[in-house]
Amino acid sequence: MRKLLAVFLLVPGLAAAAGGHVALDKAPIDLNDKVSLQRGAQIFVNHCLNCHGATAMRYSRLMDLGLTEAQIKENLLFTTDKVGDTMVSALSPKDGKAWFGVNPPDLSLIARSRGPDWLYTYMRSFYKDPAAKSGWNNTVFPNVGMPHVLWEQQGDPVLQAAAGGHGKIVLDRPGKLSPAEYDRYVGDLVNYLTFMGEPVRAKRVQIGIVVLFFLAAFFVITLLLKKEYWKDVR
Repeated sequence: MRKLLAVFLLVPGLAAAAGGHVALDKAPIDLNDKVSLQRGAQIFVNHCLNCHGATAMRYSRLMDLGLTEAQIKENLLFTTDKVGDTMVSALSPKDGKAWFGVNPPDLSLIARSRGPDWLYTYMRSFYKDPAAKSGWNNTVFPNVGMPHVLWEQQGDPVLQAAAGGHGKIVLDRPGKLSPAEYDRYVGDLVNYLTFMGEPVRAKRVQIGIVVLFFLAAFFVITLLLKKEYWKDVR
């Protein structure tokens, strides 16, 4: 029993040590920013849905972001023709394994499993690597099988040797977006992935705040009633 307990206590430490060599950047998450979430949904459909699915997410949920059914059909439906369908990838598992060595994972809950900061840093940490099968590598996820799908937007990042053995990513060629614009582009994508992992989160937080205010007001009323009831009791 003691050995088993020691293993459970040790595992979180090992996990932290395994991922602690890369400093994660803070993701600009704002689930109340519907414009950012709409842009993120479009980026996800255009760049991620080609290989990854999000089978726990329905297109109809995008109406929570202020999009109409007509807008969803016109701009975001590429793999299906029904707004009520889930976000499935056009890539078959067989082709995915043949091309990347493993079938690309479903991204429905990726922000909850990896965390927004990890995703934000990961999508900005690709660099060209001729030795890799895909031609790309990543400082956050070394030897990753996924290619850099946003390279046209970012440009050609390369790993520049630096003192202490830690490389620095620099742009060998600029992309369609400036570095600041690319960071905002990735931020919108991660913001949407965070929303997708828990679409009711913003509403749940709002309800929680209202409930806390109600309980605080009810506590004051209860306290006043108690004092009034017991005022004549000696």
